[in-house]
Amino acid sequence: MTTTRVPRSDARANRAGILDAARTALAADPHASVDVIARAAGLSRRTLYGHFDDRDALIRELIVIGAQRFNAIAESVADTDSRLALARLAARLWQEAAHVQFAAVLALDEAHVEHTAEALAPLRRTVAGLVSRGQEDGSFRTDLAAPTVARLIEEMARTVVARTDATSEGAADVAVRTVLSIAGLSWREADSLLAAHPDIAEVAA
Repeated sequence: MTTTRVPRSDARANRAGILDAARTALAADPHASVDVIARAAGLSRRTLYGHFDDRDALIRELIVIGAQRFNAIAESVADTDSRLALARLAARLWQEAAHVQFAAVLALDEAHVEHTAEALAPLRRTVAGLVSRGQEDGSFRTDLAAPTVARLIEEMARTVVARTDATSEGAADVAVRTVLSIAGLSWREADSLLAAHPDIAEVAA
């Protein structure tokens, strides 16, 4: 009979410490080396390699952890109005991404984009489903196929996260409005929607 070994508490603590140190080091310098991360964790390079094969493996683990949070946000949006659901999803995702923008940028880097796409599959399905639902009820544009609109939203999000200062005033509002625009809402429609639901703007702030 095969048994699964449970990592010792010190090993679990070391792994958690490495991940925390990686977040801090990569936030300060996206190109931080394994040596820098190991020192920040108070561990040797050899100990770090005992948990992660290389720097890419460490980054992939951070991506998976971050993706789990994004996927959970996608599951939390329950508005029946497709426009509201998309706006709320965009606001909550932006709020999360703004706190860990360095990780989001790394995740969307070309070197990790395939792994990121796999980790974010539940979120991507949610966006695609919202777009399809919005097209069916007449809320969203229908001149483009649902998968195309969903992909445009995804690419826009990637650009905003990579190139926008998350701390800049109004950045979250811009992100939400841009998503709604891609879905087919005019700026007046977006204004009306957000004015009627100030809680969305509060989430994005």
